[in-house]
Amino acid sequence: MSYLLINNGTLIKGNGEAPIPNAAVLIKDNCIVAVGREDSIEIPNEIIIVDVKGSFILPGFIDVHVHLMTEGFTREETIYTPLSLYFYNAIERMERTINAGITSVRDAGLADIGVKLAVDKGIIIGPRLQISISPLSITGGHFDFWLNSGFDIKPIYPGFPNGIADGKEEVRKKVREIMRAGAEVIKVMVTGGVISANDRPEYPQFSMKELEVIVEEAQYRDLQVVAHAHGTKGIKNALKAGINSIEHGTCLDDECIELMIANKTILVPTFLAMKVNKELAQDEKSAIPDWSRDDAIRMEKVHGNNIRKAYEAGVNIVMGTDSGVVTHGRNLEELGYMCDIGMDPMEAIIAGTKKAAESLGWEEKIGTIEIGKLADIVISKNDPLTNIKSLGNPNNILLVIKDGKIIKNLL
Repeated sequence: MSYLLINNGTLIKGNGEAPIPNAAVLIKDNCIVAVGREDSIEIPNEIIIVDVKGSFILPGFIDVHVHLMTEGFTREETIYTPLSLYFYNAIERMERTINAGITSVRDAGLADIGVKLAVDKGIIIGPRLQISISPLSITGGHFDFWLNSGFDIKPIYPGFPNGIADGKEEVRKKVREIMRAGAEVIKVMVTGGVISANDRPEYPQFSMKELEVIVEEAQYRDLQVVAHAHGTKGIKNALKAGINSIEHGTCLDDECIELMIANKTILVPTFLAMKVNKELAQDEKSAIPDWSRDDAIRMEKVHGNNIRKAYEAGVNIVMGTDSGVVTHGRNLEELGYMCDIGMDPMEAIIAGTKKAAESLGWEEKIGTIEIGKLADIVISKNDPLTNIKSLGNPNNILLVIKDGKIIKNLL
């Protein structure tokens, strides 16, 4: 039994309550056992004390859309990288992610059960993982990497089933294979994508009947289904089929917004990826594939306005970045972009903590600093309520605690 006290800071619990000055958090093993003003907490005799020197105490942040196994999705990396090197490269990416203040993630494609177990067992340092393993795609769709040259550049191995399926029965079997491989959530591409070789972001993928089968199979195991979705038609199909979360949501319209509110569907905008992809597309020297440049610029132009409309209408928005498409470790820049569409800083923090935990079904154990929760805690050098964009700089993240263990300490 060991105690750790985080003290001399301003506490932001992540649940919308007003900040608490002169606060402390008492941790026993890996759980929070007391929280509030320091003078209200009974301090045990044998204890390690971490004085945060007036900094700001927040819950560990949660990014619900990352790809830890890649960085950039470049053709050359996929063609020339030996399979085992993907896993070794992911170690450094996970360390960057957690050092940026992200203590839990949903991997939206590519990380397998072995990666999750390596983190859970403490073999490697990284954020807590919820995995989808293989995204579902139609032939010629967003996750079909077959090129006109005749080469398929996507690695397939026993722990990573091929997610391409066409027709109701093939889709049903593929969902079952992915769940057998250990998926904790089902990811489906319901439209094309910005980096697709074979389609465009507006193109819908999967029929309504196929999507209904995917949702049905996932529900048999109480799993959520999340949908990569840019185009309007694909978003509507996903919503009508009962999918839980729309990722990107670029071309959503008023009908989509109404359906999302009625169905209590979550929206994960991934501003960071949209904006970085546009910047890369405008740079002629960047490595972004030629076929992606027009799509990246065109999609970003409409994305922000549509997400703002959804926010103003009351759609539930949660933080996700699509890191992996962009560089890992920049995750908390997303909070600043959320404020650019009208959120106040506290709303953005909640979107990256409490609401993000709820979207993963993990609200009982993480997402807020409360008694009984796992001790996932981040210390910010600056006040995020007056300077939310300061969180986007990992150097301003002074301390990261995950599961009661200090992972990063710059105090």
